[in-house]
Amino acid sequence: MIVLYVIIAIIVLLLYLSVRIASEWQRAVILRLGRLHKVKGPGLYFLLPFLDRPAQVIDLRIQTSTISAEQALTRDTIAVGVDAIVFWQVADAAAAAVNIVNYREAIERVAQTSLREMIGASDLARLLSDRRAADEQLRVAIAEKTTDWGVKVISVEIRDVAIPRDLQDAMSRQAQAEREKAARVTLASAERAIAEQVLEAAKLYGSDPIALQLRQMNLLYEMNKDRGATILVPTEMASSLGTLLGKRTE
Repeated sequence: MIVLYVIIAIIVLLLYLSVRIASEWQRAVILRLGRLHKVKGPGLYFLLPFLDRPAQVIDLRIQTSTISAEQALTRDTIAVGVDAIVFWQVADAAAAAVNIVNYREAIERVAQTSLREMIGASDLARLLSDRRAADEQLRVAIAEKTTDWGVKVISVEIRDVAIPRDLQDAMSRQAQAEREKAARVTLASAERAIAEQVLEAAKLYGSDPIALQLRQMNLLYEMNKDRGATILVPTEMASSLGTLLGKRTE
């Protein structure tokens, strides 16, 4: 009877040592006698007791790392602060477990260094105006350093670029000056167009006195249609209108 209990205990122990379950997003990297054997999961998998050992269980879900650089100098020597988020995923569980001690910490440090390198190679105007290009440049730089670790960098998003207060004020004044300049140019263009039209009208009226007199009558009509009547003192305009009315009467 005691032997039976011992056998049952041994079987239970072997099952406890050999049976494992991996979740859908997990992969177990198995070492056999200290050497890489295979990657198992998801679901139920078995180990050879005393021979197999799970080196690491890798999470294959997309993960994020927040990185930041304070007082980093751009190529045009302006100190900025940049915050970014790195979206990454383990693509090769065996490489992530065997080729590096702590892939998560390594990714964060590499991303931090790459962010500072990207800032140093970029002008401030490019960081502020072309975020997508900066995101892609940073993603490629991080991906080149993490490929051997079995990590795929999906995307990088720069959240904020902080610049000094005095530079913000200067940029605001510059933008305001640019808007004022554009408004003045637009106004000058409109005035020029109006002047050209007035000049053409003057040439037309100068070549045809009757047209000028008709224009004067139309102006008088516009002036008096809501006000009642207007008394004209003796002027050249009044004389011309009188002449025109006389011709029309004849």
